[in-house]
Amino acid sequence: MSQQTIKQQARRTAREVAERRRLARVEKERRMTDLAEQVMVAVGERDQAVIAAEARAGAALREWTEVEGLTLAEMVEWCDGLLTPREATRLRRLADDGDGGDDKGQGGARTDEAGDQAGEARKGDLSGGAGGGSTAG
Repeated sequence: MSQQTIKQQARRTAREVAERRRLARVEKERRMTDLAEQVMVAVGERDQAVIAAEARAGAALREWTEVEGLTLAEMVEWCDGLLTPREATRLRRLADDGDGGDDKGQGGARTDEAGDQAGEARKGDLSGGAGGGSTAG
């Protein structure tokens, strides 16, 4: 075999190896992209499920306070440790924010909806008063 033939075969072999490695990298990147897509879709689905579940919980809390005239503190007791007062307040406010009504969450409108006694009881549950959305300080 001539020196030139040996060099040509070596170059050809090196190019083939390089091409196989390049194709392997491309294939690995495709797999990684597919896996990243699966993760992102699953996380997006999870987020949507959480939003829907929180909306249902907020609606139930709204009914608890507005229709039944009970306090969030009472709901926390009924939930036997699965719901904190802070979480109950957050979920209840989500229900207010999600209804599109401009009078909800403004001033004292929320506390007066289910009558004076229930409204007064809710004032204490909503961490410093009804509806302002901010705390003193």
